[in-house]
Amino acid sequence: MLYLPLLRKPQEPWNKGKLVGQKPPLKLREIWAIRIQLQLEHRIKEVALFNLAIDSKLRSCDLVTLRVRDVTNGNTILPRAMILQQKTKQPVQFEITEQTRDSLSKWIAFQELSSSDYLFSSRLHDSSHISTRQYARIVHKWIDMIGLNTTLYGTHTMRRTKVTLIYHRTKNLRAIQLLLGHTKLESTVRYLGIEVDDALEMAEQTEV
Repeated sequence: MLYLPLLRKPQEPWNKGKLVGQKPPLKLREIWAIRIQLQLEHRIKEVALFNLAIDSKLRSCDLVTLRVRDVTNGNTILPRAMILQQKTKQPVQFEITEQTRDSLSKWIAFQELSSSDYLFSSRLHDSSHISTRQYARIVHKWIDMIGLNTTLYGTHTMRRTKVTLIYHRTKNLRAIQLLLGHTKLESTVRYLGIEVDDALEMAEQTEV
């Protein structure tokens, strides 16, 4: 009796139909478009989350687990904060600008949060703070709100936005490395994709 080998159905590549690679940062006009829309719709929580995500430049796993005490001293929102990164176990500092402090103050007061509470609590009973998946859905909602392609953007968009703006203004890689909490400068270069951007910029400025 002849046995034929079992033919398995070929598995579909995980990235089929998906765009892979670095998620682009938001442009300044896009930041303000999202911020103003959230303010107009009185989404106090999302205004605070959006502003803090831009300022802090934190990975989503660190952002969603922030507690009130991480950004406050008593009843005052700190202009600078420091946390221990979950991925690298290294400390990183971040600034909290005036408008972010204002939005955080409004959210904390509205929710009557105590110092030990998570800044951004979850509505789900099995989680005390929003998950990275929930945060990703919120980011996609922001992107869609201003008419951008949601498949191009993600949570790393929020992390990359401010440092990209700073780099374009200053070209100071060391400062960006410190702000992102990277241990190696090479990681910062790869993360920003600046070698490619700078090469293209120089090419565009050169006529032959």
